[in-house]
Amino acid sequence: MAKTTWAVDPTHSGIDFSVKHMMIANVKGSFHSFEATIDADPQDLTSASVEFTIDVSSIDTRNKDRDAHLLSADFFDTEKYPKIGFKSTGISAKGDGEYDVTGDLSLHGVTRPETFQVTFEGAGKDPWGNEKVGFSGKGKIKRSDFGLSYNAVLEAGGVLIGDEIKISLEIEGVKQA
Repeated sequence: MAKTTWAVDPTHSGIDFSVKHMMIANVKGSFHSFEATIDADPQDLTSASVEFTIDVSSIDTRNKDRDAHLLSADFFDTEKYPKIGFKSTGISAKGDGEYDVTGDLSLHGVTRPETFQVTFEGAGKDPWGNEKVGFSGKGKIKRSDFGLSYNAVLEAGGVLIGDEIKISLEIEGVKQA
């Protein structure tokens, strides 16, 4: 198969994250509005390129007050930085259908190289004849690396919010004409 452009199907895709809360539990959230373009030959994903854009205001942690705080200048500061972006710079095969995707992640006015572990889940046609591909991915970033340093010290020691953010992706792409 030749290199083809695939657009993310947002109704069959998701971007989720989790962060330690009070050093004892994980709080989870999602971003509901995002776009991605993948230029790839599913037979040779090491030559692919990936570009992602996330609308930060689409954050959902199942708590409106927390979401509003996350959008404020204490965290994402969406008035200044409304988007999170990712552009791949290299892809290496790690095993059968497993890849490391490295690229420039832009968040809160800072751009840094980050690597995500991605699994090619397969390709096929839906009942309407549309060609689809599926990927799952995961990775970790440090929010402090991107200037997201808001926190509070707990009375018993430790901090309210962990520095490490775990990210998981489920992506279904549809072949573009």
